[in-house]
Amino acid sequence: MSLTLSPASLAAAASNVVGKLQGGLADLRPMPRALIDQGPNRSVYRMSPASGPSRPSGPPVLLVPPLAAPALCFDLRRGCSLTEHLVTGGRPTYLVDYGSVAFSDRRLGVEHWIDHVLPYAIRKVSEDSGGQPVRLVAWCLGGLFSLLTTADQPDLPVESIVTIASPVDFTAIPLVAPIRPLIEATGGYLLTPIYRFFGSAPAYLVEQVFRATGIHKEITKPLAILRNLDDRDFLSQIEAVDHFMDQMAAYPGRTFGQLYHRFFRTNDLAEGSVDLGGRVISLSNVKVPTLIIAGESDNIAPLPAVERLVELLENAPSVRFESAPGGHLGVLTGRRARSTTWRYVDDFLDGS
Repeated sequence: MSLTLSPASLAAAASNVVGKLQGGLADLRPMPRALIDQGPNRSVYRMSPASGPSRPSGPPVLLVPPLAAPALCFDLRRGCSLTEHLVTGGRPTYLVDYGSVAFSDRRLGVEHWIDHVLPYAIRKVSEDSGGQPVRLVAWCLGGLFSLLTTADQPDLPVESIVTIASPVDFTAIPLVAPIRPLIEATGGYLLTPIYRFFGSAPAYLVEQVFRATGIHKEITKPLAILRNLDDRDFLSQIEAVDHFMDQMAAYPGRTFGQLYHRFFRTNDLAEGSVDLGGRVISLSNVKVPTLIIAGESDNIAPLPAVERLVELLENAPSVRFESAPGGHLGVLTGRRARSTTWRYVDDFLDGS
């Protein structure tokens, strides 16, 4: 909104303020869905069009979220929802939701997600769509789990994988470089007492870390809101992102420990494999077409940390790398993702 306000801008700003005071501007209604499978840390949904009983046909797409971040990352708000985009585009779309993490889940490790949660979800989606192979579209850690699951169980009906903002080289993340010497000096013990005491990485801590990665945006947000009071779409996006942040969940203690020590501290995946209690899973065993997308201003998964994956998928029949505007969440479901990331996903799914 410019300093010299036109009557139209003033009217739009006034309308937005009233809308905000009356309950909000963002349309946060989730896309319609039907539960088709459920198990420990697993609810699998078939997504439906917003109106009408029609059920799309064709190869199914399964959306795979990371841990801690809510599954609504794929369905942020109407008009800026990857789920809505895929469903209205005529693609059979499914979602796996891990639910909340309780203290009783503290002993669950990475193996739980790649041995049970994702394989069960993949097989159920394939079965529900008439036995067709499944196309995985995953964000952040969901991408790493999708790759490890596919590498470890080549008999799963997986046709292709899309990873968005999934880092494999953790030394390429400048945000954590300052604390790495301290972590090494303590033998990795720096964070260990926290997740052992709580049985998890607490949801509040996860949220604060996520917010800290975009601290400059948090600081300047009030000014940005004032400057864009006449832009309903801009204000709706901020509101939806705040709603998303409020839904953060905890990491199970053992899973967080493995991620911290094996992925982050020793950087195993940068060399193409990870050792889970003597069981080595190599990314070279991924043998399906893969699209890798990185955010150009992502502080959590910067471009070099994501692009390293291209070299590790040496036996995939095709590996495509793209970058798109946005930070860690923005590259998935920011306003510019609608014409960049989502277009890359559509092109890949149409060609795979």
